[in-house]
Amino acid sequence: MPKFVQQPQNFVDLRTMGADKIKGDYLDWVISQPTAKDGSIIGIPTDVGGMAIAYRTDLFKEAGLPTDREEVGKLWPTWDAFIETGKKYTAATGKAFLDNASTSVYSQVVNQGQEKYYDPAGNLVYDKSPQVKAAFDEALKAVAAGITAKQSSFTDGWSAAMKKGDFAVVAAPVWLLGAIRDNAPDTKGKWDIATIPGGSGNWGGSFLAIPKGAKNPKAAWEYIAATQSPQGQLDHFAQARSLPATPSVYKDPKLTSVKDPFFSGAPIGTIYTNSLLGLKPFLIGPDSTTIGTEFGNAIQNVEQGKGDPAKAWDAAVSNIKNAIGG
Repeated sequence: MPKFVQQPQNFVDLRTMGADKIKGDYLDWVISQPTAKDGSIIGIPTDVGGMAIAYRTDLFKEAGLPTDREEVGKLWPTWDAFIETGKKYTAATGKAFLDNASTSVYSQVVNQGQEKYYDPAGNLVYDKSPQVKAAFDEALKAVAAGITAKQSSFTDGWSAAMKKGDFAVVAAPVWLLGAIRDNAPDTKGKWDIATIPGGSGNWGGSFLAIPKGAKNPKAAWEYIAATQSPQGQLDHFAQARSLPATPSVYKDPKLTSVKDPFFSGAPIGTIYTNSLLGLKPFLIGPDSTTIGTEFGNAIQNVEQGKGDPAKAWDAAVSNIKNAIGG
């Protein structure tokens, strides 16, 4: 979407179809993403990726840590407290606490502020943003604490380590729960879900757009308006656990009553929608993905023993400048 919104002329301005009348149905920081500088709206949100921490209750019990999701959430009101909890876990068990520092720490911390790689005017600020540097440093703290399994997300090693219980926690957007079920089916009932440090977060989300050359834009819009209404998104959550981007349904019993038996009966609708309410809009630019990838790579290099933590930030910034040309 960040690249598409730079070229709104290639898409139908959905305001001409009625988007201006329904844009208030969606979280402000979500509907801002498909809104171009000229005010045109080129997409409608279909879902969001609210954040939480998925953790192994059996492994927490072995480490002498609480297992109740409310008590676990109280262990880490901040990311520093999260790392301290990890130290206690690793000291008690001799095992890694979390999968890796890049996705489970850096990517989550950096999304919790009001500015990321671009300022509101669209200027690149990744190399001088206090929020970005703080997130980077927090991830390096986790690496230095020796609490990570050094398993990059979504790799074969990560999946195998999850199945074997080689780490106890993972930063989990709502859509990751399916991956945990698929990767570690024998751990059903051994997982639970707690609030993410900092209390809020999002990772992911999709949009529906209509290309300028669409043969029947009216029919396409009617489909979008019907399926992505608050009720439509609520129905989709009930069927497929796709988290609504429409806050008016967040207190609906069809959402709040949903509990996931694989994750110890966690009320996933409530936990995940609560994580969305504290977020503020920040500009996601055309090179945001590339920038985030390079910062993540620098952290992984340190984690794998291939990089110097004292030089990691400068190395990341240099690689970003080479990658995006500025």
